[in-house]
Amino acid sequence: MNINQELYNMIFKRKSFHLFRNIGNNSISVSDIESIVATYGDFVPLYPNIKTAIQIVPASKTTCKRGQQFCILLYSEKKDNYLQNIGYLGEQLELYLVSQNIGTLWFGIGKTEEPSFRGLDFVIMIAISRIDDEKKFRKDMFKSKRKLTSEIWYGEPIMGITDIVKYAPSACNTQPWIVEHIDSILKVYRYKKQGKRGIMPVDKVSFYNQIDIGIFFCFLDLCLQHKAIPYEVELYTDNGLDEEKTLNAIYKILS
Repeated sequence: MNINQELYNMIFKRKSFHLFRNIGNNSISVSDIESIVATYGDFVPLYPNIKTAIQIVPASKTTCKRGQQFCILLYSEKKDNYLQNIGYLGEQLELYLVSQNIGTLWFGIGKTEEPSFRGLDFVIMIAISRIDDEKKFRKDMFKSKRKLTSEIWYGEPIMGITDIVKYAPSACNTQPWIVEHIDSILKVYRYKKQGKRGIMPVDKVSFYNQIDIGIFFCFLDLCLQHKAIPYEVELYTDNGLDEEKTLNAIYKILS
């Protein structure tokens, strides 16, 4: 099932609001919250057999103190690749919020007073606030700090794919992915440079990077579908082991 293509253009607009300052006095309304919850139900999961849910709570109900108005709490069953699935759904959610001029921040270290919801476990949160001016979103995505393309993509680049997917957000900007392009095959790996973890706790690197891979898949699918490139995907179980390269998916380009 294809992702809503209206989200594609939001790739270029989105930014991480690490602090919600000078954003105006417009608030997220009750009807906004209802719309967000309803729209979440329309997003395409990476794994349809994994149950997920969201709950939207005031900022004061979490440990996230970035000036946000609310936090969206994402919950899931704990099954194989549930983290990739949450990243995939959560990024669709983020891009939808951007389309509504709601600023976002994936906040991995946040804790909540609601560790479970509808029998599902809390995974991660997204801090949100209404932004009063579209100009406060990203003006030029290509100026964002990212790895060199040669560090994350091996083989022939694909115009409109390779140059866009590298801008997917990730925990501490670790960009934990490598794509190997051979003939009509794209092999996507979760990548961890041994001995490197940035500022993340060592026991959380794999956890957050699996979510990041799901975010990356969302960008990759949106770009392939935007370019009308037909493809098939075979997903692989990632057990979260501390290895340098872990295969997560093989994309087969059909044209």
